[in-house]
Amino acid sequence: MSETAIVAGQDPDGLGDALADEGFSVTRIEDVVSSSTLEAAGIDDAAMVVLTDVGEASGIPVAKELNPEVRVIVYSEQSLPEVATRQTDLAVDPALLDVSVVAEELAGSAQ
Repeated sequence: MSETAIVAGQDPDGLGDALADEGFSVTRIEDVVSSSTLEAAGIDDAAMVVLTDVGEASGIPVAKELNPEVRVIVYSEQSLPEVATRQTDLAVDPALLDVSVVAEELAGSAQ
């Protein structure tokens, strides 16, 4: 698999590493999620954007505007703001599903 996943946020649970273990090419955004950081991370060719910090939810519509086909995954204990839920493809609470399970499912759905 050569699909790219962009991971934004601190990723304390290691979902980015789990995605890499499943064969994704992982690019990380350590800064604010914006059009410039998404473009630098390769949003044009990305299969998904994974947010681990709902404080960066304002980047969801930006990601969808730059790449309407990108899947947006939120992996966080915090609730998303209402405005961001419509453009989010999947939201998962880390207390409910381990990163290995989430990464495996995302890899399976990407094929």
